[in-house]
This record gives sequence, structure tokens and C-alpha cells, in this order.
Amino acid sequence: VQLQASGGGLVQAGGSLRLTCAASERTLRAYGWFRQAPGKEREFVATFVNDGNRKYYKDSVKGRFTTSRDKAKNTLYLEMNNLKPEDTAVYYCAAGNPIISSVSASEGYGYWGQGTQVTVSS
Repeated sequence: VQLQASGGGLVQAGGSLRLTCAASERTLRAYGWFRQAPGKEREFVATFVNDGNRKYYKDSVKGRFTTSRDKAKNTLYLEMNNLKPEDTAVYYCAAGNPIISSVSASEGYGYWGQGTQVTVSS
């Protein structure tokens, strides 16, 4: 399974970016986003679960970030609005078959794309 993320960049606080992740496999249970800031551990951001088109978000991004998936194009999106400097990180898309009760755990995702840098200036 190959995942190709794109769309990162430099934006001022309050601005918006949209990340895109093209996947070569469409039948996995969940497609998600994680991020890693310098000196910090990788953390869950959002995920899209195919069964029921359910979405889950990290608390700090709820209301600002929206994930969606175009199943026909097999592409995952992360629309990020009202960006804050603390959102600065390398963002990774991931795919796999996580246990639904643990969709935020990176161990449930067996496939990872390369990261894309998001930098939010204050």
C-alpha cells in the first residue's frame, strides 16, 4: 500500500491549508492523519473510518479541521482552518485496520506516507 501526502506549506496564524493523501489501496478500515512536531512524539489528528463514514478528531482540532475521503479517487483530505502556531508539525497520512475503540493509536495503522511539513507563523 502506498500513500502519497501533499499540500503542506507555510501559512500565517488564522489561515487555512488542505492536505491531500492519495492511496493505492481502497479497502482498509481507516485512513487517518497524524503529526509530529520537533521534539515531540507523533500524535493522532483525525481519521476517517470507511464503515459508516465515521470521523474522529483530536480534541484540539475539533471545529477547525475536517477530514474527508473521496472513495472514487481513493484520496483522503484534511481541511485545516484557523491554523495556530501549535499546529506546526510534519503531517503524515496513514491507513490500516485499527480497532475502532483505538482509532487514535498509531499502532493500528500499518501503512504510512511520507510527511508533509505544515508551518504556522504567529
